[in-house]
Amino acid sequence: MSGKFIVFEGVEGAGKTTQIHKTANWLQSWCGKDRSVFITREPGGTKLGRQIRQLLLEDPDTWVSNRTELLLYGADRAQHVESVIRPQLDRGDIVLCDRFTDSTIAYQGYGRGFDRDEIDRVNQLATGGLQSDLTFWLDLDVKIGLQRVLSRGKPDRMELATLDFHQRVRQGYQELANIYPNRIIRIDADRSESVIQIEIQSILMQIDWIDFSGLT
Repeated sequence: MSGKFIVFEGVEGAGKTTQIHKTANWLQSWCGKDRSVFITREPGGTKLGRQIRQLLLEDPDTWVSNRTELLLYGADRAQHVESVIRPQLDRGDIVLCDRFTDSTIAYQGYGRGFDRDEIDRVNQLATGGLQSDLTFWLDLDVKIGLQRVLSRGKPDRMELATLDFHQRVRQGYQELANIYPNRIIRIDADRSESVIQIEIQSILMQIDWIDFSGLT
């Protein structure tokens, strides 16, 4: 049984974390003991990654250059793929990941203005060519997303970026979805959590690489 890799992407405040956990609980309910559903995230899916996350996001007063930011995300991803994601996939698990390579293209490419070829080289080196089997892009107006973020408390370093930056990030996701329509599926995130989850479940049930024959 081969593992499957599902990524959740989106701008700040789009509700990725909520939908990942809802999706994991639903998938595990039919997988039972035969197959595990594993949740992880970037940055911070490993012990080293949590230290990198601290540098990148959780200390907004620390200045990090754009090039350093790109390379730190690459370092986090390399450790994550080698020590967590590939081993889980090799065991046949379903891995749900909060952000992956598309985030780097959207945030560091469209947001920061890095050349796509440079980003692709970093991603290729970090992943060894691993790509998601499916990506759910939770699309939301950036103003709404940032309002949600502010209502939760102190924003992180990325959330403090300018509105124009976040709008470029959203544009990046739109262009990626246009380029890779078979891999990236847009989900309207400006709806209730339950309605969004129903759509995600419906999409997953139509995918031929997940066997829902035992779902009740």
